[in-house]
Amino acid sequence: MNKRKKIALIGAGQIGGTLGLLVGMRKLGDVVMFDIVEGLPQGKALDISHLAPVFGLDFDIRGTNDMKDIAGADVCIVTSGVPRKPGMSRDDLVGINTNIIKTVAAGIREHAPNALVIVITNPLDVMAYVMQRETGFPAERVVGMAGVLDTARHQSFLAKELDVSVNSVSAFVLGGHGDTMVPVRSYTTVNGIPIEKMIQPARLGEIEDRTRQAGGEIVALLKTGSAFYSPAAAAIQMVEAYLFDEKRLLACAACCKGQYGVDGLYLGVPVIFGAKGIEKIIEIDLTNDEKALLQKSVDAVQSVVESLK
Repeated sequence: MNKRKKIALIGAGQIGGTLGLLVGMRKLGDVVMFDIVEGLPQGKALDISHLAPVFGLDFDIRGTNDMKDIAGADVCIVTSGVPRKPGMSRDDLVGINTNIIKTVAAGIREHAPNALVIVITNPLDVMAYVMQRETGFPAERVVGMAGVLDTARHQSFLAKELDVSVNSVSAFVLGGHGDTMVPVRSYTTVNGIPIEKMIQPARLGEIEDRTRQAGGEIVALLKTGSAFYSPAAAAIQMVEAYLFDEKRLLACAACCKGQYGVDGLYLGVPVIFGAKGIEKIIEIDLTNDEKALLQKSVDAVQSVVESLK
């Protein structure tokens, strides 16, 4: 029998707890959930373990306050950090969350040196950059969950607008995971039909703006936290692509090395995601307007990275 994979969840907040549930439901492996708050990961893990018999799921999940327990993890998903509150941008979190990520990176480097690391902590592109810098891992094994979620939000809004299945909508949202993200209109289709044939440009622009602001919209509604179901699901899609070597084409925050005119920054771009992590960054032809929007997003990410120095 093959040994089950080990998935380490660094942070047992709302996203971490949802991830623990989804890993079990999708039968991806055993789970260790770490948090510095005593009792929090243990309580959530115990609760999730009690649903396993209901659904006939054979997996182990346990909580810990000791980073040593992530030893040998195949995948580390990092959600540790302070979430947004109403009126805050993702970039407002950079100071405190950078220090948290540095600490987490040291733990992963010591105890799970061969893991794929998926970063969800905001500001996401910058935190992925810090994680890769601090772990020293190959860039293909440190990735930010950004474009998967942003693309899913865009697909959801478009499907509702057109009253069609979400499975009929194909889209890409690139750039930084923030207000400058770029829904790529020229590559958005409904079962192959260009989106501009289905939705008038003015209305399409409104939907694209809502996609950019979707995270803030949720924060404003919740008032005490940020999105957690959809970010967790997006990370799970990435984990599946990695564990099953699906070589799936996804939009992820990847370290660009010359692609799109970007060198050394993490940015949401199309990638082939498989057993090696990011196996290839795909460069697509953009319109002049899309190029300008992407450059604006690059500049925004760059400015936050420069604030770290």
